[in-house]
Amino acid sequence: MDSVHDLGGKQGYGPIEVDEPDVPFKYEWEGRMWGISSCSGSSDWTIDWWRHVREAIDPVDYLTRPYFDSWAQTELAAYVDSGVFTLEEAISGKCQSEAFEAPPSITVGEAVARDKKRDTSFEVEAVDAPRFSVGDSVVADVVASSHHTRLPAYVRGKPGEITAHHGAHIFPDLSAQGNEEGQHLYSVAFSAQDLWQDCENPSDMIYLDLWESYLEQA
Repeated sequence: MDSVHDLGGKQGYGPIEVDEPDVPFKYEWEGRMWGISSCSGSSDWTIDWWRHVREAIDPVDYLTRPYFDSWAQTELAAYVDSGVFTLEEAISGKCQSEAFEAPPSITVGEAVARDKKRDTSFEVEAVDAPRFSVGDSVVADVVASSHHTRLPAYVRGKPGEITAHHGAHIFPDLSAQGNEEGQHLYSVAFSAQDLWQDCENPSDMIYLDLWESYLEQA
């Protein structure tokens, strides 16, 4: 999906701010928004569909809202779209439908201990054998999906080299549309000079994890 969210490599937006305070969140409400997003959601949601919803935010809104404010907007839209509550309920702050059963209450320590026990692998089965091997020269696809995609605009049509194969993982372009299909995932190295002609250091490389259908043999 080509929209304002894909800012990688684009000029005119000023320097990237890296002088952030050594705290997880700048404001208390940002931490609350992170918590709400982390423990909420519908069984119909995938992370790719959630990202698609966020990418559909009006460009002016997307560029002028604080980062976690756009998360709040995304959560609201996703809940309304999923039928968890209505827009009228969100505006009024009053529930007009049957309330959900309250989740069990746990302490922070219990939540941390539970998460430490999780050892999740996101690798899945793929129907086909991998098309590429480490060392293969490839070219990133020029055309992206009209829906959600994880192929950034700045590498499209550019040459790269396969540096690793990570097995098969859920293909995000289809996952955002409700179809969870496994596809081979590779690390691909691109010369920064191929991506940006004014790159000062000829040895700079950019490494991206890209799914197989994003790539063609060079």
